[in-house]
Parts: sequence; C-alpha cells; structure tokens
Amino acid sequence: MLTLKFAVLPGDGIGPEVMAAALDVLKTTTSAAGIDLDYQQADVGGIAIDNQGSALPDSTVEVCEAGDAILFGSVGGPKWESLPPAEQPERAALLPIRKHFSLFANLRPGLLFKELTDASPLKTERIPDGIDIVCVRELTGGIYFGPKNTRELEDGDIEASDTMVYKKSEIERILDVAIASAKSRSGKICSVDKANVLTTSVLWRKTATEYLAAKAPDIELSHMYVDNAAMQMARDPNQFDVVVTENMFGDILSDEMGIVCGSLGMLSSASLGTQNNQHGHPFGLYEPSGGTAPDIAGQGIANPCAQILSGALMLRYSFGLNELAEKIENAVRKAVKDDCRTGDIAFGKPSMTTSEMAQAIMDRL
Repeated sequence: MLTLKFAVLPGDGIGPEVMAAALDVLKTTTSAAGIDLDYQQADVGGIAIDNQGSALPDSTVEVCEAGDAILFGSVGGPKWESLPPAEQPERAALLPIRKHFSLFANLRPGLLFKELTDASPLKTERIPDGIDIVCVRELTGGIYFGPKNTRELEDGDIEASDTMVYKKSEIERILDVAIASAKSRSGKICSVDKANVLTTSVLWRKTATEYLAAKAPDIELSHMYVDNAAMQMARDPNQFDVVVTENMFGDILSDEMGIVCGSLGMLSSASLGTQNNQHGHPFGLYEPSGGTAPDIAGQGIANPCAQILSGALMLRYSFGLNELAEKIENAVRKAVKDDCRTGDIAFGKPSMTTSEMAQAIMDRL
C-alpha cells in the first residue's frame, strides 16, 4: 500500500482550523484510493515562539526533513508584531524554511470560479467566466536574498542597501517550471521584468528569449514591464495565462492577482524545491495565499478551501497523484456551484462553518 509521508505545520490564527479541514479531505480522498497518510505535526511561527522560543525550531525542521512534503498553514499575528522585524514569524519562519529546502519556485493559481465573480473588485462584465491564470515566482533569489547592508556615513546620515542578484542558471530553472505549467495549459508565457532600468532584468529577458527559443519553441512567449503588468492585471487578468517573474515582482503581482480573484480564502500555492523526494517528485511546501486572519481565529468560520486546494497541489506535485488532486479540485468547484459557502464568499446566501464547508466538499468527492 502506498504511504504518503509529510509534515503538517498549522501555524497561527485560523491555521489550525483550516488545516484540520484539509486533513479530513485528504484522508477521505486517499483512503478511498487505498493510500495511507503518515504525517507529523509541528509548531511554526508565533506558536513556536511561545512554545519553543523560535519561529522555526530545529525540531520542526527535523520533522520537515523526515517527510516528502510540507503542508503549511499560516503564521503571524498582532501578538508578535512588537518583536524585532528579524524575529517576527513571517520573516523568521518562512524565509529560512524556503532557503533551507531550496524552495525556488512558487506557483500561485489565480482561480476565480464563475459563480464567485461578485467576489472580485472587477466588474462582472470584464470577467464573465471568472479568472484562470497562474503566477510562477522565483523564490530564492533577487533582492530578498541578496547582500544587505546598513551603515552610517561620514556626515552622520544613514544608508541602507539591498542588492538584487540573479544568475542565468537561476532564471533558467524557474523558466523550466513556467514551461511545464504552460504546456499543461494554453502554451502561453508572459515574462515580467523591468529591463528598461535594471541590469538583472536585462539578463532575465535575454535568458528567457534564448532559453524558450531553444528549449520550448512551441511556447508563445511575450515580455512585459512590471508596471504595465500591474495595470494590465487590474484591467484584464485573463489576457495572461502563465506569468513568470523574479522574486520581488512576483511577490507584488501574485498579491494583486489574489485581490483581483476575490477572496484569499480560495487561493492556494505551491513552493517547489530543487531536490526530489523518495517518490521522484519535487519536495515542496504547500500553503494558502491568505494570512492568519486573527479577527476570526477560533470562531470556526474561516474558509478552508485554500488550505484544501493546497493539499490537492501537494498530491499533484510532490506525490504525482494528479487524478486525486483533480477530484478534490472538482469537489470544491461543485460545492461552490451548489451554493455551499463560508461567510467570505456567501454574498447573501446562507453561510457555513469551516467544518460544514469541508463536509460539503467531502460529500462531493
């Protein structure tokens, strides 16, 4: 019997609530297919600071290393905002875990069901059939991980610098991820840069042009400056299919995409590493795109769909179980179509609790 071994890091706020729902859906899906789940939970983020004095304890890293993937909740909240920036959960947990496991590629689907177009700030006539795009973000390079410095100048002024660095090899490997995604979709990639200003973007655009011409000539490649891409995302998101870009631009554009797609409670993400697990698939971290939502934490009303869909991405990318992933995705779609909604996507319809929404999805598997 096939066994799936992974780490579960619920985190803070609504994390434990939506994680419980996601695990229920995963258990229902995999047990019906004769597959066992072997997972171990560990602290991360604010709860780890409270319990163990560190946002990412060594014991948590060991739990992650023992598995073939990480199912991640969310971290942070007002309780820990008074800590120095380097010690706050978001920075002290997520960035180190990305670096430790070389999680270089972030895939964030921008999916808005037709039934939920009212959730988007865009006029319904602009997105009558919803939204379906993907942002592929390079995750371990650029200004986030380049050399940083703060110094006092001779005149008493203070100067800070963050250095943006990219290597051709780093660009090529994220392009490989974008190519694979585009081949499973419409065969279109838009590469976003700022080549009219930044030297790293000049290399990015040159590399993208040459690499796709050599490796994937069947893919339709276009280029767009990041400022224009931000405007176009708000004007007509469906003109894109697969967007690939560097770390900082991807952080901003994927968040904009999340707002355009309405509720963050519906948006999942996958961060894939450079190494394969024992199943021959990429080790990855899978998490909802939203945050800890401390204002509703503990009330049992959070939308579990993003966490459930992140579990589906884990099945697809880290375990190669595409059919089971599609079953979960279709069950979520069917539940929403049948007016099963949590409060954030209810729009006047009766709203469900977190566990009721999870049960509605399991009923449709």
